[in-house]
Formats: sequence, structure tokens, C-alpha cells
Amino acid sequence: MLEDLDKIKLNSPVLRQSSFYRLLKNIREYNEVYKKSGAVHGCALCKDEKIEIFIEDVGRHNAADAIAGYMLLEQIDGSNKLFYTTGRLTSEMVIKVAQMGIPILFSRAGITKMGLELSQKLGVTTISRAAGKHFLVYNGAETVIYDAKPSEKTNSRFNSSGGSEESPLHERRRGSKLST
Repeated sequence: MLEDLDKIKLNSPVLRQSSFYRLLKNIREYNEVYKKSGAVHGCALCKDEKIEIFIEDVGRHNAADAIAGYMLLEQIDGSNKLFYTTGRLTSEMVIKVAQMGIPILFSRAGITKMGLELSQKLGVTTISRAAGKHFLVYNGAETVIYDAKPSEKTNSRFNSSGGSEESPLHERRRGSKLST
């Protein structure tokens, strides 16, 4: 099986950060069973900002395999798709996505060392810890067009504005020094 991986040729994708943010927002609308039970994984086949199919199962591999079967039965080309999983980006998940012809794999979870190594070998863009306006690109950063700067957090417990207001932690520390 591993020797067959050398035959995989994926398209070089282009992913706009602004579009990816909208996709992440759309994904939050799914995971219905997870929201109720917290005991399932979800996988999605996406194109641009749209979720084409979303499957939940107790096993992330079962959900991924259901999407692979759907793509096969419906004769869907994966070259312009993204694949989402709630689970870690393992070597097995990278292999499955590459075999489906999908050039971008992303997750709200992390990536394993073997997953990263295989994504580099196969040319799969891997993005982990993707939620809200945050994500980490582990492989394929050159395929991402960074066109949307996330807004800065304004309600930080630390004051970085340089103003005269002190943070509550700073106030407590100052107060303890005064009382000694």
C-alpha cells in the first residue's frame, strides 16, 4: 500500500484566508450529535466555503470512509475540495485524504509527527487547531493567501495599551507589596 502512495499526484491548491474563516464559521453549524453527546467525530467534504457533505460517527475513520464511499459512488473529483475532521491529523487520515485526491486537510485538533511527515511527502496541505479565526498551517503555507487579518482581542486581562489603567493581577501584586 505504501508503495502506491508514490503514484499520488495532488493539485496545488490555493486557499484564501478570508474564505477559510467563513468555512470555519459554517462548520460550527454542524456537529449536531457532538453538541448533544460529545462522543462522536465529524468529517466534512468542503468546497470553498460550502460544506458538501458532513458525516458524524463514533470513529473518525468511519466518517472519513463514508465520505470516500460517497465520492466514489457520486464520481466526485477531490482536486478542488477540502477535507475536515474533528480528530487528529494522523498518517492514516493523510493517506485517506490523498487517496481521495483532496489537497487540503484540516482539523480543530492537532497533527501527529507521522501525519506531518506524510503530508510533506504527498503534498497535502495540513492545517490544525482550526477554530474561529485561528489556525496553524503545518504543511503547504505557500498555498494560503493571507488576505484577512483577524481582529485583535480587546478584552485581555493584560493591558497592552500603555495607558494608566492597571490589570487586576498587577493591582493585586501591587496591593500585596504595599501591605507588607
